[in-house]
Amino acid sequence: MRKELKNINEQRKTFIGIFERRGIKNGFKKQEETVLLIDIRDLENNMIAQHLWFNLTKGFEKLELKHGDKVQFDAKVKKYQKGYLGRREDVYKSVCTDYKLSHPTKLKKL
Repeated sequence: MRKELKNINEQRKTFIGIFERRGIKNGFKKQEETVLLIDIRDLENNMIAQHLWFNLTKGFEKLELKHGDKVQFDAKVKKYQKGYLGRREDVYKSVCTDYKLSHPTKLKKL
């Protein structure tokens, strides 16, 4: 669990992260591109998360990020259920609550 994010749940704040790479995830009907940011910190330089995945939004796309670029953005802290929530008995991944940064806005490359 990301304990630092738990302490600021439902708050919107400014963060800085380092672009690592793009990725792909399976969406509802198609595959969706994603962005991996590492070493996420707040403006006071407190470590918030080692890494977080975001959807590749138009805001991220416009930045034309390269490996190692620093990105500043505003986002809201949200909690979510992590693990397998399906009905198959042969799949076991325990369910727990974790925290993420949601709806990144005001993106800019530093």
